Amino acid sequence: MAKRDYYDVLGVPRGASDAEIKKAFRRKAREYHPDRNKDNPDAERIFKEVSEANDILKDPEKKAAYDRFGHAAFDGNSSGPTTTDFASAFTNIFDDFFGDFAGGGQRGRRAVRGSDLRYDLRIPLETAFSGTEEKLSIRGSTTCQQCDGTGSRDGSEPSGCPTCNGRGKVRAQQGFFTVERTCPTCRGQGSVISDPCRFCSGSGRQERERQLSVRVPAGVETGTRIRVAGEGEAGLRGGPPGDLYLFVEVADHPIFERDGMDLLCRVPVSFVQAALGGDIEVPTIDGGKSRVGIPPGTQTGKRLRLRSKGMPGLRDHRQGDLYLEVSVETPVDLTSRQKELLRQFDQASEDTNNPGITGFSRTIRQFWDKVTQG
Repeated sequence: MAKRDYYDVLGVPRGASDAEIKKAFRRKAREYHPDRNKDNPDAERIFKEVSEANDILKDPEKKAAYDRFGHAAFDGNSSGPTTTDFASAFTNIFDDFFGDFAGGGQRGRRAVRGSDLRYDLRIPLETAFSGTEEKLSIRGSTTCQQCDGTGSRDGSEPSGCPTCNGRGKVRAQQGFFTVERTCPTCRGQGSVISDPCRFCSGSGRQERERQLSVRVPAGVETGTRIRVAGEGEAGLRGGPPGDLYLFVEVADHPIFERDGMDLLCRVPVSFVQAALGGDIEVPTIDGGKSRVGIPPGTQTGKRLRLRSKGMPGLRDHRQGDLYLEVSVETPVDLTSRQKELLRQFDQASEDTNNPGITGFSRTIRQFWDKVTQG
């Protein structure tokens, strides 16, 4: 199936700004994260698609290449084409056509890099603020300790396959056509082990669980991908190991709501406090406290800003802000005395005490007058 356009994946137009791309990615990542869509079989595929699109479009150089050449600019991966990729492709073609004339070919004996591993890491917001050293339990293939990855009982190197002469493939003539298929003796590896290791059965690898300590930097957010080089699956025939990729999800917080580097905290205040003003004490993400002045006459929805009390930047030393959104709480379960005092207060009130109500009433009267006059 053809790849979807990266802009369509994130739901942004071409020419979208970095901020629009970042906002769209956060929204899509939260919407399709596998942990939140256990009943949706397509969620993981879409989440990977969204992550891949973000990796390209958030990087100015990759984005420029994609805008010009589309998916072809990256040759099927998110890191872009490299000289090594093209050289490797040319070598494979050369081996296919001229392997028989170059001493039987040695492609099957080449070491094979191990597969990459994925680990979904869920952390609290406090950890994303401060960073942490995470202890992970990873299960995967590791190099066999007994044969050092050779697959041979005595540690000797595998010998060339006599059936395919080390090519990993055999050819058979069928009428006018030559059919090439995987060698049945070495199963495409180009080499055979006469005395396989009894611990790994000749594979050179063992499946086991291992403990790993990984540094998670401060400032990570949902969708952040952390690469841990060399901690993936062990390679075949002495090949290098793959990499481990941590996909981070930051859990929702009961007090703070995150928006990039900024935090939002909704703070309820009493009717009297909002009217008269005063100081309140609010928490900060680092576990501390701050005193904030509430101006007299504060209305619901008013925002107060505490500078540099938000989240740290992942790639710089900037610090976001903490926004306090005031919510004026209407008194409930009033006593008779309290009700009487409020009625007295209402009777003593003037239009200037409630400018919003006064203005709204004036607008309604004007509307009715206009309707009446036709």
